Amino acid sequence: MTDAANVVRAVLADLGLPWSERAPGVFSVSLPGTRKLVTECALEVGRYGLSVRAFVVRRPDENEAAFYRWLLEHNLKLGGVCFSVDALGDVYLTGTLPVDAVSAAVVDQLLGTVAETADRSFNPLLELGFATSIAREWAWRRSRGESTANLAAFAHLAPPAEDVARPAAGTETTGA
Repeated sequence: MTDAANVVRAVLADLGLPWSERAPGVFSVSLPGTRKLVTECALEVGRYGLSVRAFVVRRPDENEAAFYRWLLEHNLKLGGVCFSVDALGDVYLTGTLPVDAVSAAVVDQLLGTVAETADRSFNPLLELGFATSIAREWAWRRSRGESTANLAAFAHLAPPAEDVARPAAGTETTGA
């Protein structure tokens, strides 16, 4: 276990990512992304293996069958990790490697797979499981003149601008 934990420590230090070690051999690392800006990932070195667990997205609000089907279909294409759901239906990437297989290259590849998979799957999963919420967010932000920049990937889910009610002139309140 100590050798594998030392390998993980060295890789995390070399990558320059924010990480911590809560207990000997139990690591947390923040993986950057572009769609999913940060993926929190846990690595745990045990007696027989290195396990990885990273939160991807909470359980869907709608369209559960298509959402979970998407996960299962994409599991066929993954190596080293797979999509998993907890008792609440929240989605994680999980995997376990034999402790004897732990090397700097393997840990780096595993973290890269988690980061890439979480990032690549984030928008499709949001669209499948949260389309109604995204449309409501578009409408709410437009009605208040708020920025929709971080919703740009979901512009096709936005209600037509004419369907968004704007506050009447002179009826806005200020915090003063």
